[in-house]
Amino acid sequence: MPTILIVDDEPKILRLVHDFLAAAGFGVTTARTGDEALMRVRTEVPDLVVLDLGLPGLDGLDVTRAIRRAGDLPIIMLTARDDETDKLIGLELGADDYVTKPFSPRELVARVRAVLRRHAGAEAELLHAGELILDLPRMRVTRGEEPIELTATEFSLVAAMARHPGRVFTRSQLLDAIHGVAFESYERAVDAHVKNIRRKLEPDPRTPRHLLTVYGVGYRLAG
Repeated sequence: MPTILIVDDEPKILRLVHDFLAAAGFGVTTARTGDEALMRVRTEVPDLVVLDLGLPGLDGLDVTRAIRRAGDLPIIMLTARDDETDKLIGLELGADDYVTKPFSPRELVARVRAVLRRHAGAEAELLHAGELILDLPRMRVTRGEEPIELTATEFSLVAAMARHPGRVFTRSQLLDAIHGVAFESYERAVDAHVKNIRRKLEPDPRTPRHLLTVYGVGYRLAG
């Protein structure tokens, strides 16, 4: 089974999340500081990180930046209810999902499974949308001959739209495509992911050619 690294400085949350993930069959390891988390990422190579943003010292955003510089290890952030700005910054840095405290441990387990499924990329086909080619089993995107590095969630968003190039998707529909159910409170997360995707995908993110906004509705991928 996949191994999950839980990073939080609150012992009760560490114990709660550990117990629910272990009961779901995952291998679990823990860290209480950002430095310890990065050490465990290097030495234990987990399959996913559940990361609290409000860590003392090296905080969750710093840890996210360091992990993203090294690769595409999936990250689910734990955030306090009033951490809206940090939450959006975290998504823009490349986190795959977030769960707001206080949270349902069962929902967190479901989100861990969903992100791991997206990261595994089990479908066997290529998708084409304009200059973009998506290799679904390998979760790779190329623009012409240029590879584009996306996180698992970013790839899932682009793939959902690439299956229907030119179709307009609402934020709720995109959430449904990547989570299996739409959560109204998470719709702003789509905007953060789109901003991050454009930064990687578009030659000039200020004038996008591929991932387009349909004002008042949502987004579409140019065909």
